Amino acid sequence: MTATTTVRTDIWRPYEDEPVLTPAMTRGHRATPPEELHRLRRYLEAVVADRRGPVHTTVAFNAAYFGYELGGVGHGRGPFDPNAFPALTLGHRVPAVPVGALVQIKAGSVSLYAEIVYKEGRHPCIEEDGDVPAWVSGAPVGAREPHPGGQLEPSDAVRRELLVPDLTAFGPALQLDEAKLERFRTRQKWLNRDGHVVVEAVYPDEQRDRLDDTSAFVHHLLAHQRQSLVSPLVPASVAHLADSSSEGDLCLALEGLLDTVGHALHTGDSLRSWGPYALTRRRIGAGLSDDGPLGASDMGALTGSLERGVAPAGRRRRGLMGPRTLYTAVGPWLRGVKGAESLLTGVEYAVSVCRTNLAVADFIRRDTDNGLRFGSDVRITLDDRFENGGIWRSRHPGTEEADGGNPLHAAGRGWRDLVEPPPLSADESSRQRGPEEEEEPPTEACPVDAPLADDDSLGPPSYLRMDDSEVCWQVPLRLGHLLEGRLPLKEQIREALRYIGTDTMRVRLELSHPGGMADEAEEVQDVILDLSVETGMLREIQWPIDFFPGLRLHVQWPRGGTVFRLYTVELEDHVDVDGRLIMHRYDPSVLTRENAPGSTRDGDSPTGLDARRLVLRAVRRFGRLTTDGHALLDRATLPKAIYDAQPAPHQIAALEEAVAECLADHHLYEATGSRGADGEPHHPARDGEPRIPLIGYAPNPVVMPRPGSGGVPQQPTGVEHFVHGFLRRLPVGNQPTDAQRAAYREHCRRVGKADGWDLPHGYTFVGSHSRRR
Repeated sequence: MTATTTVRTDIWRPYEDEPVLTPAMTRGHRATPPEELHRLRRYLEAVVADRRGPVHTTVAFNAAYFGYELGGVGHGRGPFDPNAFPALTLGHRVPAVPVGALVQIKAGSVSLYAEIVYKEGRHPCIEEDGDVPAWVSGAPVGAREPHPGGQLEPSDAVRRELLVPDLTAFGPALQLDEAKLERFRTRQKWLNRDGHVVVEAVYPDEQRDRLDDTSAFVHHLLAHQRQSLVSPLVPASVAHLADSSSEGDLCLALEGLLDTVGHALHTGDSLRSWGPYALTRRRIGAGLSDDGPLGASDMGALTGSLERGVAPAGRRRRGLMGPRTLYTAVGPWLRGVKGAESLLTGVEYAVSVCRTNLAVADFIRRDTDNGLRFGSDVRITLDDRFENGGIWRSRHPGTEEADGGNPLHAAGRGWRDLVEPPPLSADESSRQRGPEEEEEPPTEACPVDAPLADDDSLGPPSYLRMDDSEVCWQVPLRLGHLLEGRLPLKEQIREALRYIGTDTMRVRLELSHPGGMADEAEEVQDVILDLSVETGMLREIQWPIDFFPGLRLHVQWPRGGTVFRLYTVELEDHVDVDGRLIMHRYDPSVLTRENAPGSTRDGDSPTGLDARRLVLRAVRRFGRLTTDGHALLDRATLPKAIYDAQPAPHQIAALEEAVAECLADHHLYEATGSRGADGEPHHPARDGEPRIPLIGYAPNPVVMPRPGSGGVPQQPTGVEHFVHGFLRRLPVGNQPTDAQRAAYREHCRRVGKADGWDLPHGYTFVGSHSRRR
């Protein structure tokens, strides 16, 4: 292969024309002859125009190296062994894969083969409504909310990431039809509802602090696709171009090739780039001129909100309002645009992210001076290019920071300013020294707290028993279930119910609540079975009036049927917890967390609570839980747990007074803990860790004597309790009777069981019966 080539006027055709990558390109774009660079650039422009999503530098390398063919063929004729591709599974912890990785997504017995064309961070602390904690912006891999020094644990090189796979990259032969792909999205087991994969990505130590795309991709190729680097079946192997197959020479050649490909990709006249991603100018312009979702109007709304979010609402008569900084993530903002769903599915999401960031970048180039908005004193800069589609930082007053830096360089100020706080400006210092000069009182912080998590992390592990005839499990009732009239199922049950052939249908719910206040209409309900969510769900449930968060629910589902049976179990001794009479088995930790002040069946909010109840709510909602329902909170974090901003001095004083009252009335107690190197509090205090004061809540259940106790004979009381038929394990050596075998067969017929009519070995069947408690 020679280093000089005649410039062609047509586009490169893989496996027909001579390779588009040349030996000179292994030394970088500066060493590449202009005619070779021009030929590569023309081909890459055609690839970007042909593909549905943006083209990353590494994806462009794949195209040139493996011979991506235009017109829908893609990599379909390439020399791949798809079964050797790294496997991904939604929600799992996997070794980090870079953009450009060729992967297989395990979907049960089927594998989806794809090229990863885009990825971003999906930090769990960023809410769906776009609320971005400052420290997340620019935080390194594995970072937690920083404390002085911002230390990280060496084992924390894990980051939650969203990967966008192009499932059409390998052409029709390895591509699922749209109907089957839609079913996978609906089930959200292997792909999420948008056709993406969210994983916990584990980074090797050598990439932890050096996460540039090129280095990660080179490492990935050498580790997972080394055979292709020396393969004679590609248009021109790296080993051939470098004239060597040693590890060091392959690495240097790959770095040179990626530099050349990147330069060609991002200097094409018909393309525009956002970071390493390229799109055609025609496609960007068409999107911005559209009047529909994510068109010019929505882009204007976003750029306007970046300014309005921190600009003062009105003038102050004397002095300046306190500085304010806002971090806005592009991904959550896009998901909040009405009607934009189709533009956030599959690779279209990556297109929308790039277009949106380019729109903001254009706004900054045209309408600001180095990021400082003319006439508003708001400075807008890019702070994190990777997390949640990119995070933009707005600051008022911006003149205090107009330091000449590039506003489109991701500075990571959110993380840096908390780990190493910048010195106060002269205005900020004067405001701190002279608060008496302010004629207006400081703005009061508003009570706020995060929504409760709706998962299995609270309470003990849910009990589950499965056999041939039925599935039984126990689960604590959650506040969210009460508010929304729903009950999550188990994933195993959702899979077992797939035979019905539809995602939603009406089923029967039979509810038994002995000694409780269930109405007749609540004992047998017609509810909706929803199989479209990950675990499955029963919806439109009418919960009895005395059901409460933490109530222990026992659920039965006879296999093959469409009846769900739910019952509670009465306590031998009723108890009183903070004025609530509890007569049924419950989970203390859920009761503590979700029955706090402000949490009722009508809603869940701290709004309107006085200082004392705000303190109790914060300790119960954010304190560290024990299995018996105790909650312990670092006392120093109390204001932060209650208010959305730094509270005013009189609010802090009210909190301290409320804590003292709660301690005096024994609603809270004091304890001593310690703080670990990760900033987390521990109790009991650990040796070698600095001591910190804690405040704790203890439920202290008080046993309530039943009516008629104390030696006076009680009249038979209680309610008629219906017991549904169930399997019971037999003692070793015992056998069920013929009558029990027959009763089980009849039970199977009633629930529609088509097979397995005989009792499983070692079990008998207890028929339906009634008894009084």
